[in-house]
Amino acid sequence: WLHVEERHEAKRTRSTTKAVTSQSQHKPDAGKKSVKCDVCGKTFKYNFQMKKHYRIHTGEKPYACSTCGKRFYQIYFMKYHERNHTGEKSHLCITCGKRFTDLSALKRHTSIHTGEKPYSCETCGKCFRHSATLLVHMRTHTGEKPYACNTCGKRFTNLSAFKKHAAIHTGEKPYLCNACGKSFSQSSALKRHALIHSGEKPYSCKVCGKTFCQSSDLTVHSRIHTGDKPHICKSCGRRFSDASAFKRHTAIHTGEKPYSCKLCGNSFRQSGHLLRHMKIHTGQKDYSCTICGKSFTQSGGLNVHMRIHNR
Repeated sequence: WLHVEERHEAKRTRSTTKAVTSQSQHKPDAGKKSVKCDVCGKTFKYNFQMKKHYRIHTGEKPYACSTCGKRFYQIYFMKYHERNHTGEKSHLCITCGKRFTDLSALKRHTSIHTGEKPYSCETCGKCFRHSATLLVHMRTHTGEKPYACNTCGKRFTNLSAFKKHAAIHTGEKPYLCNACGKSFSQSSALKRHALIHSGEKPYSCKVCGKTFCQSSDLTVHSRIHTGDKPHICKSCGRRFSDASAFKRHTAIHTGEKPYSCKLCGNSFRQSGHLLRHMKIHTGQKDYSCTICGKSFTQSGGLNVHMRIHNR
């Protein structure tokens, strides 16, 4: 049935192309995008492209995976998904030998080795390896935040940040590390964590040679050499080299405390502060005095205690 559907879609493409070709003989501007989505306003050259796009708004997903039943709105995405079941990875990186299920993933990967960043921001000149990353970056200039949390209403510029936030409310962590048992809300977080056990650090600094598990850590580290601080606080003008430090700082101005204790309801600005607080309830004391053996929940408490012995 899959091939029949593909043939039907190919016929629709040919018939639409003929119609557009016929119109182009009479209209000098026929090359312009003329089919418009009445929901979001996005324009397309051909009607069949708009129909496929429209499924995003209607939620229609006519293509189902024969193995797990997961549904997709485009046949390409279904075929790509089915490779997860077969384990097929036919696209090989000739530089490092890593294999990929589809060509687009291989192309994205190879740019790590070449260092090529062909997509540049017209506003600030920053360059990116992928067009999708550039689109997300542009929202820092426009202020657009299309992803809204249904629970608290907080909005986000990109889907991954939105999904990370949503896990705060649900508490769901379906991805488990086989080595240590630690669980994660996202598969990408589990992959990053797994590098701790393997000891693999594939990303190295060209200036000082320091190696990192993640490319994002290398990016932040390189700013030590360049002095780049791209994150600016709109409230006080202070600049930061990495996004996490910037977010922690902005919470000072907004007063936002998204991390709350389920036992007593106390709220905190940072997840690390919540973890330290939880030790009060659990009685966990990780910091012990080497002289008298007394234990403390926080390193600060141990430091204060050590003054007794140092007198």
